[in-house]
Amino acid sequence: MKKQLVTLVLLMTFTALRAEAQEQPVDYVNTFLGTAPLTNPADIGFKPPWRVWAGLVFPGASVPNAMVQLSPITKFGSGAGYEYENPQIYAFAHTNKGHWNLCNIPILPVSGDVNPADFGSTFSHKKESSHPGYFQVYLERYGINAELTSTLRTGYHRYTYTDNTQSKKLVVNLAVSNERIKDWKFEQDGDNSFKGFQVASEKVFFYAVSNYKIKSIEMLKGEKTDLPVVDFVGGSKPVEIKIGLSFVSIENAKDNLEKELGDKSFETVKAEASATWEKLLSKIQVSGGTERQKELFYSCFYRSFLWPALRSDVNGEYLDVKGATVKADFQYYTLPSLWDDYRNKLVLLGMISPDVTVDVIRSLIDRGEKTGFIPTFFHGDHAAPFIAGSYLRGLRGYDIKSAYNLLLRNATVEGGTRPFIREYMDKGFISDPDIPRPVMETKGKAGVTKTLEYSYDDYSVALLGKELGDEPNYAMLMKRSQNYKNMFDPSTELMRGRLDNGDWVKNFNPQYPYYEYMYREANAWESSFFAPHDTEGLIGLYKSKADFEQHLDSLFTIPWNPNYIAENVNSFIGQYCQGNQPDHGFAYLYYFVGKQEKSQAILNTIMSRFYGMGEDGLALSGMDDAGEMSSWYVFNAIGLYPYSPADPKYIVSVPLFQKTTFKLNEGKTLTILKKNSGERITSITYGGRTIDGYFVAHSDLEAGKELVITTK
Repeated sequence: MKKQLVTLVLLMTFTALRAEAQEQPVDYVNTFLGTAPLTNPADIGFKPPWRVWAGLVFPGASVPNAMVQLSPITKFGSGAGYEYENPQIYAFAHTNKGHWNLCNIPILPVSGDVNPADFGSTFSHKKESSHPGYFQVYLERYGINAELTSTLRTGYHRYTYTDNTQSKKLVVNLAVSNERIKDWKFEQDGDNSFKGFQVASEKVFFYAVSNYKIKSIEMLKGEKTDLPVVDFVGGSKPVEIKIGLSFVSIENAKDNLEKELGDKSFETVKAEASATWEKLLSKIQVSGGTERQKELFYSCFYRSFLWPALRSDVNGEYLDVKGATVKADFQYYTLPSLWDDYRNKLVLLGMISPDVTVDVIRSLIDRGEKTGFIPTFFHGDHAAPFIAGSYLRGLRGYDIKSAYNLLLRNATVEGGTRPFIREYMDKGFISDPDIPRPVMETKGKAGVTKTLEYSYDDYSVALLGKELGDEPNYAMLMKRSQNYKNMFDPSTELMRGRLDNGDWVKNFNPQYPYYEYMYREANAWESSFFAPHDTEGLIGLYKSKADFEQHLDSLFTIPWNPNYIAENVNSFIGQYCQGNQPDHGFAYLYYFVGKQEKSQAILNTIMSRFYGMGEDGLALSGMDDAGEMSSWYVFNAIGLYPYSPADPKYIVSVPLFQKTTFKLNEGKTLTILKKNSGERITSITYGGRTIDGYFVAHSDLEAGKELVITTK
């Protein structure tokens, strides 16, 4: 009996330990989330004539914010290169983002004779797997089990041939990427190595070493260019390829390879990559939700930390905006996807990875000091809220005065980051032309969107000016931050385009979306409530709070017209579009009219309906845009959201999880507790102190106390 009891105790202990081991944050990540398309018109909002953007992400191997993102390519020129429904893999590429660019240095293991016009391999999702820092797939055509892992600047390939009598070859297809190729070079370097570069929008250098000797390199004649094929000396062990990248030189690529990989084994690198992700993801621990909610949460958390990407080499060198090789004491990063991710992702980056965030800001300043302007991405001037919000949240380690002076130039000098800034300063708005019959693709200035965004950017720079003691520019910019009101048309109670003479644009259909006429990738409903710096002032433009609430109700209830088909505007609640960024802060507006529970009902609908969509449960409601859509989920799932990212505070909502622990940068732990399961918040306390209203300051959270959200 005693022996049986001991056995039972040991079994229970083993079971508990095993369950605990399976519940690590990294194990919840599904890297395929966002790779599948949306196909159901009820989810999309219309019947699409093309594949709907529903993530545009990659499932391959990467570590956080790395130079190398090593991922399979099922279709070049398709977002991140991997579309879940495609049956063939054509290469494994070494850079990625999910934005129709990169996918550099594509290689594929093959055997036998190679047809330069047809060498891809079919594969099955049943023989495919992925984990943060690791990807595996079985290439059916060649009988090769391909495995990938990576470090910051290197990729590691392991190819196991099921038939060792097969020839072992490697296709290095430098003539393609997700961008137009301008030039490339490939050559052998010693018995086991090859090197070269590929030029698209950037010049990417590589240096690779194999565990097999190279028998020969054949340049097959393709339709337009040669196709390098490496033929290895025969053997029975798996083929391993270690490859280093650099945006500076082949020598640096080799140095990156030697310093980061050296003689490490594949299993060691794979384990280190997983441990790196576990360390990052463990900064937020959640409990009390469903297993599916945890999978979505950690998958979105993971997806939020792949971009911006490192561009510095191990020796500190990088290629600057002027094309010069520079050696610095900080890590140089790509330009963030600012129009998208300033809203939430860059705030999360600062909370989780402050060192990376500081270096991203230093990289922006470096660009600005050499060009005269801090750059933006796509639209607006959203380095302003990113840098202002980061500084006001306490991040230091960069020249804030230089950043501020550059942002002032952005805000006042024509020819830089802000198009039409002179018109904006002179008139208080940016006009659009009078077009008799505008269509979705009509070219304009996107004057409504620019005016609203510049107003918010002015506010962001003003916050920095106040913090740095520049009262004159603070006053000037704060006054300009009210320019958003100049786009408000009282007759429609919506933001409407204006002509050069100040008249309203005549052909006005508030439900019709435009790419850059009056609005940027949106319609009037999706643009008219953007004033996160002055929401009370926005409400004041309406007849009453009740009138504002009625218009807000209309935003979420007027059905989307299925005849209005815009390529990146889909997945709706009424006119509200979760599939694109412009209105991602609008669900919180009910807070400001005393109806917080109406906001929560919408937030709950978005989290439950628009993440993990489709028949495979792998689609998102739209393009992830370098982690913005993912970060939206992360924040709302834990009950905090940077409603105005330039301001160091968060709006509190009802979390998905009963308990969240958040390891803060100062070594303290914030605990978020949800009491009850209702949608209406009845009280918020922090450290036992009742919070008046719904906002909690970043400085308070840093104390690492309990935030208790009680609902009814």
